[in-house]
Amino acid sequence: MKVISSLISSVFLKFIPKDFHEVYSRMPVLDRIILLIVHAVDKMVPWHKLPVFLGMAYLGLRRHLHQEYNLINVGQTPVGTRFNPADYPYRTADGKFNDPFNEGVGSQYSFIGRNCPPVDQKTKLLKPDPMVVATKLLARRKLIDTGKQFNMIAASWIQFMIHDWVDHLEETNQIELVAPKEVANECPLSSFRFFKTKEVPTGFFEIKTGSLNSRTPWWDSSAIYGSNSKAMDRVRTYKDGKLKLSEETGLLLQDQDGLAISGDVRNSWVGVSALQALFVKEHNAVCDALKKEYDDLEDEDLYRHARLVTSAVIAKIHTIDWTVELLKTDTLLAGMRTNWYGILGKKFKDSFGHVGSSILGGLVGMKKPQNHGVPYSITEDFTSVYRMHSLLPDQLELRDIDVVPGTNKSLPLIEEVSFGKLLGPKGEQTMSHIGFTKLMVSMGHQASGALELMNYPVWLRDLVPHDPNGYDRPDHIDLAALEIYRDRERNVARYNEFRRSMFMIPIKKWEDLTDDKEAIEALEDVYGGNVEELDLLVGLMAEKKIKGFAISETAFNIFVLMATRRLEADRFFTSDFNEMTYTKKGLEWVNTTESLKDVFDRHYPEMTDRWMNSESAFSVWDSPPVAKNPIPLYLRVPSS
Repeated sequence: MKVISSLISSVFLKFIPKDFHEVYSRMPVLDRIILLIVHAVDKMVPWHKLPVFLGMAYLGLRRHLHQEYNLINVGQTPVGTRFNPADYPYRTADGKFNDPFNEGVGSQYSFIGRNCPPVDQKTKLLKPDPMVVATKLLARRKLIDTGKQFNMIAASWIQFMIHDWVDHLEETNQIELVAPKEVANECPLSSFRFFKTKEVPTGFFEIKTGSLNSRTPWWDSSAIYGSNSKAMDRVRTYKDGKLKLSEETGLLLQDQDGLAISGDVRNSWVGVSALQALFVKEHNAVCDALKKEYDDLEDEDLYRHARLVTSAVIAKIHTIDWTVELLKTDTLLAGMRTNWYGILGKKFKDSFGHVGSSILGGLVGMKKPQNHGVPYSITEDFTSVYRMHSLLPDQLELRDIDVVPGTNKSLPLIEEVSFGKLLGPKGEQTMSHIGFTKLMVSMGHQASGALELMNYPVWLRDLVPHDPNGYDRPDHIDLAALEIYRDRERNVARYNEFRRSMFMIPIKKWEDLTDDKEAIEALEDVYGGNVEELDLLVGLMAEKKIKGFAISETAFNIFVLMATRRLEADRFFTSDFNEMTYTKKGLEWVNTTESLKDVFDRHYPEMTDRWMNSESAFSVWDSPPVAKNPIPLYLRVPSS
C-alpha cells in the first residue's frame, strides 16, 4: 500500500509547481489530492468563472489547505488552564474564558499569531526606503473611487472592526525615518518619529519572539465595550445594563478632555464614532427589550446578554452584508450566507435549527468550537492585508437632506469637509454640529476610495497619531511609509513569498501583477527587476482584481481562512449560541437582523425610507435598482 501511495504521489508531484514541493512532501495523501485539484482549477478555469456551486467547492478545498497549513501558533500553549464554560456564560471584559481548554486564549495582551512563516527582514528594513515606496507607489495622484459598490459607511465599518480585533503593543523607544533626497521635495514630512513594535519572547523554539495584541481578538465588540474592566467601567451606566449615550443627539458622550466615551477611541474619526454610537443605541434597545420580557433580570445580567446579542448582530452584518458588498459576486453571496446559515439556508435553519455539519447548518450554532489545533488569535498577516486606508477620500461630502431627493434618492452636495476636522476630539465637535442623520446619510451617498496603487490619501502622510488612550502624540507621522515599515519590522513576508505560503503562484515579472503601464514603470523604478523585493501592501494594491472584488485575490485568501475562524473558534457563535446563553428574546433579535439597514430601520426608520435606494447600506445609496435574477443562486454562472 505504501508503495502504491508513493507512486501516486510521485506522479502528482509533476503537476505541482516547484514552489510547493517541500510542503507537498509533508502532506497526507488527501491533502496532496486537494492541492492538485486547487492548482488544476487555478491553471485551467479560475474558480470565480465557475458556476456558483463549483466555485464554492473550490473555496472549501482551498480553505481546508489554509486551515491545515496556514494557522501558526505564536507563544500560546495549545492546551492551558481549563475551566467550566457554564461558569462564564458571558463575554468577559478582557476576553478570557472563551476557549474551554485554555482560559487565556483571545485575551488582551495575548500573542498575535501568523498565517505565513515569519521572514527576517532586519537587514532590509530600509530596502527600498519606505518613504520612496510611499511617494512613488502609494501616494494619491487623483482620487480613484469604487463607483457605486462601496460607500463611506463601508469604509468606516472595517476600521470599526479593526478597533475590535487588533492593535500592537509598542516599545517606549522611538525610531526615526528620514526622507531620501530623491523624494524629499515630494514628502509632506522630511522625517518622522514613531514607536517600535514591542517584541516579546514567546518561550517557544520555532518562533522565538512575537507581538502582543492590546485589543481582544474575539468578535466581542470591544470597540464599544473596551478590552479590559477599566475601559468597560468607563462606558457603562450600571443601570438596566445600558451604556452611556447622549439621549438628545444619539452621539457618544465626551469626557472633560473632549475624548469620546467609548470602548476604543485610538486613531478614531467621525465615521467610526458614528458606528459606535449606533451600536451603543442598539445595545441599549436590546436591554429594554430584555427587561420588558424578563423583569427579573438585574443590571449585570442585562448588560451581559445585550453584549452577546449586539456582538452577534455586528458579526452577522459583517458576514452577510458588508462582505457581500466587498466581494460582489454570486459565489461570495452564496459562500457568506453558507458560513452563517449553511447550504440548507435561513428558512431551514429558522425552522429546524442547526442540522448536521457546518456545511449543511453553517458555522454559527455548531456543537463545539473548532480551532484546528491552534489557539485562536488574529494574525500578523491578517493585519497586513487589512491595511485599507486607500478607502478614505480627501474630504467628506456633506449632502443636503432638507430638499426633495432626486433620481434614485440622490442628494445635492452642499459642503466638503477636510479630514483634519473629522479626527479625534475635533471630529467629535464637528459631528455634534453636523448631527448623526446628516452625517450617516452623507457617508451613505459618498463612494469610498479604491484599493489601488497611487491612491493612498496624502493627508495621511502628515498625521497626528494617538497614544493608546486616544490623546494626540507630539510627533506627526507618514502613515503610508510607516505601514511599509511595520510589515518589514514584524517579519511579514513580502508579496511573492506571501503568495507561496498561501499556495498561490508567485509573479515572475511586473506584467504578471498589473496591466497598468504607469504602475509597471513605477515598480521598475523602485524595485528594479527584483520582484522578490516587492512589499506586500504594494503588491496587494497593484494586483489585478477579480471582477466584483474590491480587494485582491491574495488578500481574499487570508479572508477565506480568517472570516471562518472568527466564527468557528468562538464558543459564543458555536456551542453557546443558544437560548440559554443569549435568552430566547436575544437569540430572536440576532436571527431576525439581516443587515445594517435593519439596524437603521430599528432606530432611524425615516433614514432609509427617504434617502436610501440601494439594497445594502454599504453600497452608495443612490444606486439604481438591481434586477432580480430568477436563476437559483447555487446554479448561477458568473458573467465574463
